[in-house]
Amino acid sequence: MSINIQRSTDWRDYYELTKPRVVMLIVFTAVVGMFLAVPGWPGLTALVFGTLGIGLAASSAAVFNHVLDARIDIHMLRTRDRPLPQGRVDEGTALAFASVIGLMSMIVLWYLVNPLTAVLTFVSLIGYAVVYTVWLKRATPQNIVIGGAAGAAPPVLGWAAVTGEVTSASLLLFLIIFAWTPPHFWALAIARKDEYAKVGIPMLPVTHGEAFTRLHILLYTILLVLITIVPYLIGMSGLIYLVTAIVTGAEFLRLAVGMVRKADDTTLPMRTFKYSITYLAVLFAALLVDHYFLFQLNF
Repeated sequence: MSINIQRSTDWRDYYELTKPRVVMLIVFTAVVGMFLAVPGWPGLTALVFGTLGIGLAASSAAVFNHVLDARIDIHMLRTRDRPLPQGRVDEGTALAFASVIGLMSMIVLWYLVNPLTAVLTFVSLIGYAVVYTVWLKRATPQNIVIGGAAGAAPPVLGWAAVTGEVTSASLLLFLIIFAWTPPHFWALAIARKDEYAKVGIPMLPVTHGEAFTRLHILLYTILLVLITIVPYLIGMSGLIYLVTAIVTGAEFLRLAVGMVRKADDTTLPMRTFKYSITYLAVLFAALLVDHYFLFQLNF
């Protein structure tokens, strides 16, 4: 692995190792899970320490991912400027950093929230940092489908932090993110297909081709849109959420259909990838707004 030391290590390198934008989305979906778990205020203790613990665990998993992927990151345009490939942070220090914040997350969740949330969060951390990054990512083109379970866990973690249990409603939130993950990540994989092929990562467009991947992005997007209607059908949400789900889902479907019909449009994969992030954030924000609108009506 080539090293190019650009500047001395500072706090920004450690901050970058935690993948802050990814963690913010994870924490946001966990917080939405907390608020949806109860009709009113979820409680300051669960909200503050649950958010802190889940955020620290997600950050720890991100740092472990950086360490384990450092040798392939140097060969990919999207990742080669990260702190580890560029030598601004050494692997031993990064591992220590990941271990410390991971341990802190478990202490916070176990003693200040509840043991169930701590256990579920630990399983999610191992699922992403070890099972996905070490094994699945390099073993099968279905890596992101199977490994998506770890990324879909945050709303369940937030729900458990408040209620101390896992319910069917929290699992529905899990299912939404689980179905969202393949079209989200496969769109990026198409845009970076050559880079994944270069480092030997068997992403779906590398092993099965772009046409196959584009079709499966469309199929998963259809499944996702159908799943997002279920919260309304079971009375978990109201019209605010339903309208948001339909409008944002229609745009996601439009992009997915475009990827199948316009295979020569090289801009669509990244446009779809970027939109998918906005889509998930807006969808969960609508769940939250709708939940409290319904609460005020019932109150």
